[in-house]
Amino acid sequence: MSLLDVLFSGQLLFAALLTGSIYALVALGLNLVYGTMRMLNVAHGDVVMLGAYAAFWAYSLLGVSPLLALPMVALMGALAGYVTYKLLFKRLLSGRQGAASRMEGNSLLLFFGLSIVIQNAVALLYSPNSQAYTYLDQIVRLGDVAMTGNRLLALVVAAGACLVVAVFLGFSATGLSMRALIERREAAYVVGVDVNRVQWLSFALGFGSAALAGVLVSMLEQFSPFVGFPLTIAGFIVIILGGLGNLMAGLVAALLLGAIETYGVALTSATFRSVLLYGVFVLALLLFPNGLLSRSAFSRK
Repeated sequence: MSLLDVLFSGQLLFAALLTGSIYALVALGLNLVYGTMRMLNVAHGDVVMLGAYAAFWAYSLLGVSPLLALPMVALMGALAGYVTYKLLFKRLLSGRQGAASRMEGNSLLLFFGLSIVIQNAVALLYSPNSQAYTYLDQIVRLGDVAMTGNRLLALVVAAGACLVVAVFLGFSATGLSMRALIERREAAYVVGVDVNRVQWLSFALGFGSAALAGVLVSMLEQFSPFVGFPLTIAGFIVIILGGLGNLMAGLVAALLLGAIETYGVALTSATFRSVLLYGVFVLALLLFPNGLLSRSAFSRK
């Protein structure tokens, strides 16, 4: 395949959009938690993994299709986020005055410990082996582009979920409160934003979107208890490229990462996927420490 064939391939464009949309959904929760609380959730990918297993169990044990399981798994993820905030992080955040760096370090250790516990608990209680199932694998053709039904569904759901969250953040009162806390935390306190409510909502929305992404991932590829770490790294790359706490730029960065990965693999081989992913991670840290799109999407003109 020549370079021009790769660049103008509708098949690869579809694959890049799908990968970017999944990464955008994964990074969304990371960005919300970091933006509102300045905490990097290294266990975020493990929430995605739990969402994948929830869909797998619902389909294989109960016969519930992943499409019907989507809202239930997302709701369970949101509930898990709320409980996690209330039990583990509320007191930690309430004592952040004068100890921001210590709070961030403690939260990172807490998330890391939570990640290890989740991975090993799933491996111990179920199996460390990869799992997969077949759902909507019929071929659908749009012009010269051939795709399976599950990939088309995943693209529509991921893009739709990101759009819904963008509208929520842009037009609802709660979304505006989240944006205020992300952009000017101290000012949000002054104008009377209920910071505690916004924080647990950010946890719930972040975990819910991650669980939703897990259902979509389970329809597309094999997964195991240890699949979460690469997804967490992908989410970190997106928020570094887009700027930490910058949600709208993160959506653009996710599509860019999806294109780099998809076209890079097409021009090299699948064995270079991890090299591309971690290479972009290192370059993003070195070249764009403040984000490729450093201007906040929420700043005033």
